[in-house]
Amino acid sequence: MALKNITRRELLQASAALGCLAATPFSLAPSEPGNTEPARSSAVANPLKPPARGSIPVAFLVSEGAVVIDFCGPWEVFQDVMVPGHMDMAFQLFTVSEKANPIEVSGGMKITPSFTYENAPAAKVVVIPAQSAPSEATLEWVRKSAKSADVVMSVCTGAYLLAQTGLLAGKAATTHHGSYIDFARKYPDVRVKRGARFVEDGNLASAGGLSSGIDLALRVVERYYGRELAKQTAYDMEYQGQGWTSPDSNEVYAKLRTSMDNRPLCVVCSMAVDPVTALKSIYQGKTYYFCSTDHKSIFDAAPAEFTKAM
Repeated sequence: MALKNITRRELLQASAALGCLAATPFSLAPSEPGNTEPARSSAVANPLKPPARGSIPVAFLVSEGAVVIDFCGPWEVFQDVMVPGHMDMAFQLFTVSEKANPIEVSGGMKITPSFTYENAPAAKVVVIPAQSAPSEATLEWVRKSAKSADVVMSVCTGAYLLAQTGLLAGKAATTHHGSYIDFARKYPDVRVKRGARFVEDGNLASAGGLSSGIDLALRVVERYYGRELAKQTAYDMEYQGQGWTSPDSNEVYAKLRTSMDNRPLCVVCSMAVDPVTALKSIYQGKTYYFCSTDHKSIFDAAPAEFTKAM
């Protein structure tokens, strides 16, 4: 007889049904007979209320060049959440794009979006990874979605897209550490928090680079279902990172680096360059290095803005 391959989630569900998940915290059990909402083991800052029944819809905004880990990391987190006593999936996940055509994301992966802006379900959580420059239709969809969403979260340089909507004006945010200067220069009305694993401001949230999106997603799980269930989700994923428990855990990136291994960094993107062959500009008696002619041109067009953002 052929054996059916089962997914890790099916394995976990089967184990839970048999009572084999000894690591599942007791505090997650329903507090009263008939009460399907998990009891929270401790107070959670800025809690969110999950639905009494059904799943929390999560939209992943994708377009050409979307960075895989930025959206697949949070996707894995949300799809692994299992709430004791709940038959439904905790989160309902789907991708959204401007068109229904397949798109190519980082590394050449091809994705066919689940929905377009015209037919996508209303989402309570919106995930915005780093991706190509957005169209006005994309920005408008984010603005509209934010009106009813519990959380609109950017990952890495997805913060640029979120800032372009105008929703971040006057609010705090973070992005990939290599983009702190450029982001601050382009969006002076946003308070850039350097060295933050993630930042929350109202119903907007932003994660640092790449893997930081996993931590922000776990933080969102914590806000809905409590820390113990978020810890269980991380445990099931064999994820040992603790960044989701401390937004300041990216402190190593707080101090601006000007060199790496005795090589200067491009002032626009923080890429290490060869000081002998790299392009350079002198501004107010100081030499600045660049990884490309494009980045040199960007700096030369507004050097005062860059030095102020630094």
